[in-house]
Parts: sequence; C-alpha cells; structure tokens
Amino acid sequence: MLEWIFTLLVLYLIYKLVFDFILPVTKATSQVRSKIKEMQQTEQRDVKSSPVNPPRNNASKEADYIDFEEIK
Repeated sequence: MLEWIFTLLVLYLIYKLVFDFILPVTKATSQVRSKIKEMQQTEQRDVKSSPVNPPRNNASKEADYIDFEEIK
C-alpha cells in the first residue's frame, strides 16, 4: 500500500514538473526566439530600404559641449 502511495506521489510530481514548468518554459523560449528572429528580419529590411545619411558636422557637437567645473 505504501509503495502505491509513493509511486502515485512520484508520478504526480513528474506530471506537475512537466506540465507546470517544462512545457511553459519551452513555449516561452520558442516565442522569444521567433520574436527575436522577426525583429532581426525587420531591422535588416529597414537598413536595406533606408537611404544613407550624409555625415554630420562635428563642430555642432563641440559647440553643444559645456565645460564642467568641479565645485568644492
């Protein structure tokens, strides 16, 4: 009798492990992989279709810089 209870308990724990942990993790992993692949494909299409931007003037970056003074 005790063997049956132990066997049923082990089977129940295996069932819970598979259906409450392993399957949701594998499903989420496959969804994340597909979304990453989709985003990469979209990014590649955007890069190919967007025109090349001319280089910006570095003088404007330097003009926007404000010198930092440390106050003690």
